[in-house]
Amino acid sequence: MGHAGAAAAAVRYLRSTGATAPVEPLPRPELRCVGEDERAPVDQTEFRRVLGTFATGVTIVTAPPEAGFACQSFSSLSLDPPLVAFMVGRTSTTWPRIARAGVFCVNILAADQGDLCRAFAVRGADKFAGVPHDPAPATGSPRLTGAVAWIDCTIHAVHTGGDHLIVVGRVEALGTSDTEPTPLLFHRGHFGRLQD
Repeated sequence: MGHAGAAAAAVRYLRSTGATAPVEPLPRPELRCVGEDERAPVDQTEFRRVLGTFATGVTIVTAPPEAGFACQSFSSLSLDPPLVAFMVGRTSTTWPRIARAGVFCVNILAADQGDLCRAFAVRGADKFAGVPHDPAPATGSPRLTGAVAWIDCTIHAVHTGGDHLIVVGRVEALGTSDTEPTPLLFHRGHFGRLQD
C-alpha cells in the first residue's frame, strides 16, 4: 500500500470510529540554524550511509521549455487535493528555471533508463539532446518517452528544509505507460530493479 492508500485507510478508520472532532495542530517548533561553534548532530557520511539503505524510485523532474534534473526525493502527499512533493537542493541551477515556469512534470523512470538518469544528473549539459519527449497535457512540461508514469503539476507551495527546498505540486494530469515497464530503483548508491 502506497502513501496515498495508507492515508485513505486512516481516514476510513477514523470515520468508522466516529471521530469527528478536528485534530488540533501541534505548536510549531522553534527553528534555528546550527551555530558555527556547534557540532552537527550526526556525521554527514554516516547520515548518507544509513539513509542509503532506504530504496527509492528514481524520477526526472522537467519543466518547459526544456529544464530538468534527476530526483529520487519524490513522494505522494495528499489525495484531496491531489498533491505530490519533491525535494531539490538550494544550489540547484535547474530549480530557478522550474520555479519561473511555475509548473513541472515528474517522470518516473523505467529500469532501463539508468543512463538517462545519469545524463540529467550532470550540471551544464544539454540534457535533452536526443531525448524523445512530448508536452504533458496540462502544463506542456516535457514528458519523457519510455517512463513508467508521469505526473503533470502546477507549483502549489515551496517550503524550506535545511539545505533543500520542499516543492509541493498540485496534480493536474497523470498517467502510466501502456507497457508498464519495471521501475528504476536506487539503493546504497546503485541502480536496481524489482525482482519477483
